[in-house]
Amino acid sequence: MSRFALIKTVLGPVMRLMFRPRVEGVEHIPGEGPVILAGNHLTFIDSMILPLVCDRQVFFIGKDEYVTGKSLKGRLMAWFFTGVGMIPVDRDGGRGGVAALMTGRRVLEEGKIFGIYPEGTRSPDGRLYRGRTGIARLTLMTGAPVVPFAMIGTDKLQPGGAGMPRPGRVTVRFGEAMEFSRYEGMDRDRYVLRAVTDSVMAEVMRLSGQEYVDMYATKAKAA
Repeated sequence: MSRFALIKTVLGPVMRLMFRPRVEGVEHIPGEGPVILAGNHLTFIDSMILPLVCDRQVFFIGKDEYVTGKSLKGRLMAWFFTGVGMIPVDRDGGRGGVAALMTGRRVLEEGKIFGIYPEGTRSPDGRLYRGRTGIARLTLMTGAPVVPFAMIGTDKLQPGGAGMPRPGRVTVRFGEAMEFSRYEGMDRDRYVLRAVTDSVMAEVMRLSGQEYVDMYATKAKAA
């Protein structure tokens, strides 16, 4: 049994009991081949819930600090996140964005699922912020379809993303797959990249019901 299967078998029932996830539209995720899951990001537990509600393993990038802790808690976090599919990347350096993009491309070229939060960081106030165009470059470079998703209610269980989450119900809602083959070969056209990204974010907004802010979340946090 793989570590991913073990985690789902052992922790899956506990997580389901604690968060009682209502999952809608999971049938929109193709059963095989490369897929990009793109959604909103409200709090830390989003990345714990998403892999456990999908039948296929979801790979995603995360801060390398999640797997470098030496304490018992740090080691348990590293075991969990690398087990469910997190790939640690140093995103603080000047080439962090490039490393993240190339990691996603490699995962997709291997025919796997890559999860991404186009906002680039957690929402500071529960609203949906402008998406970064890495999502568009990934789908145009690899031809992988994009399945948008929305996390609903996770911020109520873990406000601010800090501390232990409290029990409650969350909803994970998946939309129909989006494909952008009409833009093949245009992954360096910034107008195309923005149009593709905005269309994905519009679908995430429809699924989540969030208010949209045409500003990067990192800028809002720095204000």
